Amino acid sequence: MTATTEPEPLPWPPATPLRTERLVLRGPEARDRPAFVELFTSPEVGTYVGGPRPRAELERALPETPKGRPGLFVVDLDGAMIGVIELNRRDAEHRSRVRPDAGEAELGYLLLPEAWGHGYAAEACAAALGWFADALPGEPVVLTTQTANTASMRLAAKLGFTEVRRYEEWGAEQWLGIWSPAPPSA
Repeated sequence: MTATTEPEPLPWPPATPLRTERLVLRGPEARDRPAFVELFTSPEVGTYVGGPRPRAELERALPETPKGRPGLFVVDLDGAMIGVIELNRRDAEHRSRVRPDAGEAELGYLLLPEAWGHGYAAEACAAALGWFADALPGEPVVLTTQTANTASMRLAAKLGFTEVRRYEEWGAEQWLGIWSPAPPSA
């Protein structure tokens, strides 16, 4: 019988918000609620993630202060939320099994349409991946996107994800990539 080990838990929250040249990655605050509503009800944002949520349903369900959870960063530009970055463990039914214990972390991101095309996703994702590599050295991260989402495919390549496989799910071809941090220098 082979023993599997559970992956290390994500050390959360970071000691301080993550800062890049233009952005701050932080936990959610009450002032972010309208941006969360816009993000999850946007038809453009929902194109490759199952569609937008109904606004009335989301308005009822979303607490006054959106709840943070381990691995969820609000992407803040000049004091306003423009999106979210998430690093979390894949649940058992969605695990890719690229690790022997199949408990890999997955990178996800959503930005408001007005934030597209400015390099914010690359900047924020790179910062989150850098933080993750420092927190859990040597641990890989996976990313899944529809192959039809050309912007997401370009971002995955820019961040250094390499293809593991393609598969059909939710009526579309999906792409699974893996990112492994550089080993520490000796």
